[in-house]
Amino acid sequence: MSDIRFEEEEFTTGFSGQTVRRILAQARPHWRWVVGFLACIGLVSAQDSVFTYLSKLIIDEGIMAGDRERLVEVLTIYGVLSIIQVAAVFGFIYMAGILGERIHYDLRKKMFDNLQALSFSYFDRTPVGWIMSRVTSDSGKISELVTWGLLDVTWGLMNVTTALFFMMIINWRLALVVLGVIPMMLLVAVQFQRRIIVQFRRVRKQNSKLTGAYNENITGVRVVKSLCREERNLEEFGEESSVMYRASYRAAWLSALFLPAVQIIGSLALGAVVWYGGYQTQIENRNLLGVAGLTVGGIQAFVSYIAFMLWPIQDMARVWASTQDAVASAERVFSLIDAQPEVADREGATDPGTIRGEIEFDDVHFAYEEDKPVLAGLNLKVKRGETIALVGPTGGGKSTIINLICRFYEPTRGTIRLVGQDYTGLQLNAIQSRIGIVLQTPHLFSGTIRENIRYGRLDATDEEVEAASRLARAHEFIVTMQDGYEGEVGEGGGRLSVGQKQLISLARAVLADPEVFIMDEATSSVDTVTEALIQEGMDALMDGRTSFVIAHRLSTIRRADRILVVEDGQIAEQGSHTELIRARGHYYRLYTQQFRQEQELESVRRLSALRMPDADPVAA
Repeated sequence: MSDIRFEEEEFTTGFSGQTVRRILAQARPHWRWVVGFLACIGLVSAQDSVFTYLSKLIIDEGIMAGDRERLVEVLTIYGVLSIIQVAAVFGFIYMAGILGERIHYDLRKKMFDNLQALSFSYFDRTPVGWIMSRVTSDSGKISELVTWGLLDVTWGLMNVTTALFFMMIINWRLALVVLGVIPMMLLVAVQFQRRIIVQFRRVRKQNSKLTGAYNENITGVRVVKSLCREERNLEEFGEESSVMYRASYRAAWLSALFLPAVQIIGSLALGAVVWYGGYQTQIENRNLLGVAGLTVGGIQAFVSYIAFMLWPIQDMARVWASTQDAVASAERVFSLIDAQPEVADREGATDPGTIRGEIEFDDVHFAYEEDKPVLAGLNLKVKRGETIALVGPTGGGKSTIINLICRFYEPTRGTIRLVGQDYTGLQLNAIQSRIGIVLQTPHLFSGTIRENIRYGRLDATDEEVEAASRLARAHEFIVTMQDGYEGEVGEGGGRLSVGQKQLISLARAVLADPEVFIMDEATSSVDTVTEALIQEGMDALMDGRTSFVIAHRLSTIRRADRILVVEDGQIAEQGSHTELIRARGHYYRLYTQQFRQEQELESVRRLSALRMPDADPVAA
């Protein structure tokens, strides 16, 4: 498991009422469902209190008084209310479930919509696991809080309110004793939440790291297996899991301790009621107080109401503890939703209608990190239709130049001009929709070959897709496959070779018909036969277009109009292949060194081929 160097923002403030309000605001678009399920909860809660009061009437006015008609009357009311309650219970469960799914959908959509708008730099530095954790588990915790958490809180508050109301009717003195306990419970809740949310924040942060580790190990399984890294990865994963376990354990321990604390306070309230009720009964029997005594049904109802209050309060205590977890998740979800693109359309940005023409770098400086410059005062003019090759050592700034042309990033200083205008005054879509890119590691999406090629232009016909494939030299291998263009490529194109994926990627770029074409090390990972096919497709695509080629194999760029040697953020030298060879400078050294290496490899291959007939057939 690789070291995850991305560090997300730390949330160190206390419990945020603003965050909770924003969580609850997610239900606002679905207010009809909220009103519906809250009405059902209120009806169920009120009926629970009424049932307890009806039990008192059954005992006092029916059984103890021996009034059969009154007993039947109360039982009939009880039965009718029971049927209504069944319908209300179904209603709030159904509506809460629908509401939860809609809120979960809304959150995922908001995050996905914002991800589409964020700049390339955001994805360049943010692990996939961090994003996936926000979109899946964190958003789920928010939807659960808004629905089932809100349900439990509403039910609890209704139960406490209605129970206090009926206790006031039965005996207001004892009701005041119970009411005095509630502030103690609130004080305990405040003390616990401060400690619980700290642990849940640690849990959510560690969950992001674990999700990232899962993603890296699954996508890099071939490397893991080939290097026998399973045991070491397991150890590292265990270390990360242990950190999450300890934080989860502390959060669970505090949450579990919270409930007994509430129960103890509730038990004290119950004990106070029993003691006061017995004391009051003794006083009334001696006729020292002129107040009505508690009946048998009244005592039974009062104790039931206390229990009726205690369970909802305990349930609200549980919800209060889980709220800390949801708030910790919400802080991270909202940070993703609120993230702003670093590169965005400026006010008054225009679409020039085309970007064909001269591309100019005027004293361009750029750094991914402050105090670590990548480009330092780069000056470059590219004519329309010119093919520019970029070569040089790793880290010299070649890919950075491409990223700046595509406006994935913007210069920290200096100006880049397209069609004679500062490109920060142009619309992003106007630039990026007219640039085609084929990367060193091509990416295909799950689906068919035809769907992946059509990704370059969604309204393209089947004939146009196949014509683009022929131009990119991909048609020949596609038709030899079992299902041809309808063949599934697998996740990430896993069912195809690197060369096949590269040819499909090239066909996709051909179909998009870009005005500016970029090839970023597109032939570095393929065999020489596939390289020749890709080169043919590149030549067809680059014809008449302004093109940029980053090449590892210098033999592929000899026909470029101009070759730029980029070192330390500067153009060390430039010219055609012939001119640079004659100059015997940086390019000459790079080319001759690579040529010698290729000759040595070819000699080794020939020697191996000569020795093969004498090889041990068993070993072979």
